[in-house]
This record gives sequence, C-alpha cells and structure tokens, in this order.
Amino acid sequence: MKRLDGKTAIVTGAASGIGRAIAIRFAAEGAKVLVADIIAEPKEGGDPTEKVIADAGGTAFRMHCDISKWDDVDAMVERVVTEWGSLDIIVNNAAHWTTTRLVDTSNDQWREVMSVNCDGYFYCCKRAVQQMLKQPVKGDARGRIVNITSQHGMIGAPNDIAYGTGKATNVYITRQIATDYGREHIICNAVAPGRIITGKPGVSMDPKGLEAAKFRTPYPRLGRAEDIANAALFLASDECSFISGENLMVDGGWSAS
Repeated sequence: MKRLDGKTAIVTGAASGIGRAIAIRFAAEGAKVLVADIIAEPKEGGDPTEKVIADAGGTAFRMHCDISKWDDVDAMVERVVTEWGSLDIIVNNAAHWTTTRLVDTSNDQWREVMSVNCDGYFYCCKRAVQQMLKQPVKGDARGRIVNITSQHGMIGAPNDIAYGTGKATNVYITRQIATDYGREHIICNAVAPGRIITGKPGVSMDPKGLEAAKFRTPYPRLGRAEDIANAALFLASDECSFISGENLMVDGGWSAS
C-alpha cells in the first residue's frame, strides 16, 4: 500500500522546483494532487507537473492560484472538495523572493513579498483549516498542513530582510495552528530547506553563492528538491501523528554547526 493512498492534496507553487518535486512525490505515493501555481511551465524546463504525474499513472490537475488573493485560495479549496470530496493535505510552498538589505528595500518590494509569504500563507492555512474542521477524523487527523519555511527564517542571512522575515512568520503560524487546532485533530508542521539545487535559473545558481553554501554545509553535497519532498511526505503521511508544530530543518547540518 502506498503511503498516501486515498488522500487528496494541494501543493502551491507546484509548477517548478521544490513544489514540483513534492507534487510528483505525493502522486507517486497515491495522492490525488491539485497543482496550484500562477505559471504552467516549469522554470527549469520539462513537461508540466500535472503531465508528469499523469504520464506516471497518477491523478492531478492544475489550477491557476495567486495565493496573495483570498478569492483564488477559496476557489482552490472549493475545487478540490468538489472534485474529490475532501482536503486531506495542503503543502504551502509558493513564495516570493527578493535580495536586498533593509534600507535598500522599497515599500513596494516589502509589500510584494509579504503579500505572498505572509498573507498568502495566512489565507491558505485559514481556508484549509476551515475545510478540515468540517471533515471527519480519518485515523489520527482531520487534515494535515505542511508549510515550506526556510533556513532563512531561522538564521540571519545577508541581504534577505523581506524574504527571511516572511519565512519566520511561516514558522510561527505553524506553531500557532498546532496549538490552537490540535484538539480538533489538525496536524500542522513545517519543513525548512537549506540550500537546495532545483535547476531553476536565477540568483540561486550564482557560482559564488553555491561555493559559499558548499563551504558552510557540513554534508558533502547541497540539497536536492527530492530531499524536501521526502520530508514533506513524512509530515503529510499517517506515520506522522504525534508530531505537530515542528519546523524540520533539512539543510545538511548547516543550522547545527
């Protein structure tokens, strides 16, 4: 039996990178997956996530969703419930990133990042909990929430004021949901990636930055998207029942050293 057989899941930001890896992994373990994103094509290239899943024999469909808009989030949850009857798992992964220091960050940049990394996570968590509270307990849970946070929400990082602050709020909302809704059988945890190589172009592939990350990471390689997908799978599965409110660091030992 597969670990997510019979489960329904939403993964936001699932067109590319970490979200794509999570959606594909969940579908391989038997989940029906809504691939939510504002784009359709993977930034790193290849077939769309929902096609990869379908070609492998899984079940998925894509839906445009801007998580900074409540109406989009509401429609996303309603679609899953209409199609499949329940929302068992939501993985909040979509995020926006800038690389500026405090005084170099414009008010518009700050608001753009926070509208996704704070407001968006609030909307997705709130709407998911609203739905999960209506559902019967299956095994140990009415539903499971996995928030993708970041190492940058836990440590200081150069030129990272908006993104790091937003990710720190994701850690807090994870703990608060676990505290407030644990008695209602809602399990909420988070995964905090370290430096993950996804193949997406941009600043994350800067050679100097990669070399610095390799030097700082005790493990002899940097992370892969599949490392985060495996951690998210554990937290979303029935194996995880007495763990809630945790922010699991998946960073090759960076935060331990």
